Amino acid sequence: MTRCFSLTESRNWCYRSTFAKHGLRPVLTNLGNGFGSTVIHLYLPKSPEPSKPNLLLIHGLGANALWQFADALPHLSPCFNLYIPDLLFFGYSYTNLPDRSDSFQARCIARALKAHSVARFSLVGLSYGGFVGYRLAALFPEEVEKVVVCCAGVCMEQEDLKVFSVTDLEEAVRILVPETPDRLRELVGYTMHKGIPVRLIPSCLLKDFIDAMCAEFVEEKRDLVRDIPKNRKITDIPRITQPLLIIWGEHDQIFPVELAYRLKEHVGENSQLEIIKDTGHACNVQKPKEFYAILKSFLFSSQSAISPVNESNDCKGEKEKETEMTMQN
Repeated sequence: MTRCFSLTESRNWCYRSTFAKHGLRPVLTNLGNGFGSTVIHLYLPKSPEPSKPNLLLIHGLGANALWQFADALPHLSPCFNLYIPDLLFFGYSYTNLPDRSDSFQARCIARALKAHSVARFSLVGLSYGGFVGYRLAALFPEEVEKVVVCCAGVCMEQEDLKVFSVTDLEEAVRILVPETPDRLRELVGYTMHKGIPVRLIPSCLLKDFIDAMCAEFVEEKRDLVRDIPKNRKITDIPRITQPLLIIWGEHDQIFPVELAYRLKEHVGENSQLEIIKDTGHACNVQKPKEFYAILKSFLFSSQSAISPVNESNDCKGEKEKETEMTMQN
């Protein structure tokens, strides 16, 4: 029986409208020589403003860029020229090459940005997107100005699966790339701390989401997860030189908070760590005001390569309000 209505597809339409409202347009970029048949789907400004700094937003596993960053646009679009790609095997991005590493994802994003004349930018990576963003900063230090890693176990090692809430890699893969409503319930339960009672979510809604968002490139996405811990040693992880902000949920069940402290120690004095209390892995969803206040304060700090004089009036107003709220608290 053909479905006549999909709540997920309706949300997709709303999110696309939100992106358009905030001045973003979708483009498909064929990366060309050296990348096989690789296409990156990217949202970029219709008319980039020279007075605004550039900011790259990299999503995590689960859904595409639309779903993970639509709520971020009111906070960030007044302040930045936003560039928001779909990672390979999400949205309309794909490759025929077998490489599933975060390094390959990073090189693909860098090539796509270069194709659109984006020379310098800061970046924010959520969860798996944090792995990709960190690697992008290490590979392209001249292009990347500041780095924000949110709840991404960049400094995990292969044996660290024992600190993951699920100790078997294949079991983790089946949860992180769900194919059934029960698996999706598990995933939501792991990402949210004291969130919605996932057992009460109707299976028909979860299946609708899976059919619309998770049905394509299932094995390729699972290979992305399998590649994360493969031969991973902290001694092989580069120390980036850019200013680094690490944001973590206090009760993260995907990547335990101890990995946040390990990353800070690994990078050293060029990094700062912010733990958001009473939140889980999806701390940007559960505590958005705190999350975006921390984020913008870091990106516009005097230590940033992005100069505060480039702030728009809207950003100045928001920043003053955030500073005032912090002083009151």
